[in-house]
Amino acid sequence: MEQDKLNGEIIFNIDVMLAKRKMSVTELADRVGITIANMSVLKNGKAKALKISTLLKLCEALDCQPGDILEYRKAE
Repeated sequence: MEQDKLNGEIIFNIDVMLAKRKMSVTELADRVGITIANMSVLKNGKAKALKISTLLKLCEALDCQPGDILEYRKAE
């Protein structure tokens, strides 16, 4: 059975929210309770999965909605 191909990608706009909140990556990682290395993976869009509990903590720390952090982009 052939695996379905993905036709788009999810973009993490954590940098944008960090700038709006004048917060460092280190501060955000501390508030969310994840390592700076894992925060960098998220921030750079290299994450393969995201726990809902982590998304909740990101939204709480950045005082934002999930759509402020995540963006779907169609493949070109």
